[in-house]
Amino acid sequence: MHVVIMGCGRVGSTLARTLEKRGHTVAIIDQSADAFRRLSPNFSGRTISGMGFDREILIEAGIEEAEAFAAVSNGDNSNILAARVARETFGVENVVARIYDPGRAEVYQRLGIPTVGTVRWTVDQMIRRLLPHGAEPEWRDPSGTVRLAEVHVDSGWVGRAAFDIEKATGARVAFLTRLGEGLLPKADTVIQEGDLVHVIMLERDAAAIESQLGTKPEEE
Repeated sequence: MHVVIMGCGRVGSTLARTLEKRGHTVAIIDQSADAFRRLSPNFSGRTISGMGFDREILIEAGIEEAEAFAAVSNGDNSNILAARVARETFGVENVVARIYDPGRAEVYQRLGIPTVGTVRWTVDQMIRRLLPHGAEPEWRDPSGTVRLAEVHVDSGWVGRAAFDIEKATGARVAFLTRLGEGLLPKADTVIQEGDLVHVIMLERDAAAIESQLGTKPEEE
């Protein structure tokens, strides 16, 4: 498919190269022509100098044929404006904007504009590696009601069915990580030593569920 990218910084240039390697056509826009030096010498996509939310610039980049648009410049306002133009003016369905301000990211998510909150994502990743599993969610829905988290499970759950966790907590076992690979649990899937358990649950129940799974299950 054809993808238009606004911003040829480190993220935009890497994104452009990755998409092109996967067989997609790419056009990348940046205010500074010097930014295109970050692209590899064999990059075959289009490079357009200008503002990524300008209609004429977007048309030059092929936005009318594009199936996806990414706004990854270093300005929140520019990224949101460009994402809205791509979606609302040109009808591009797959649109995403990078946002530095966590508060803005949540607002725009609720307005239906998919965002990647750079600062919030980085902080969450750092905390998840510094603190015990489950301290920070792997994913939250835009309303903040539902979270996906890797939850520490007491060794007493080893040998029990994954479905037992659901019956005991009311949460859902989204997947397991076993020997470094993801595994979708079935009705007869049993928790094994070393499994990482990823649970979908309501935000308000998270503390109680993490506490429950961190202790031995009650004997039936």
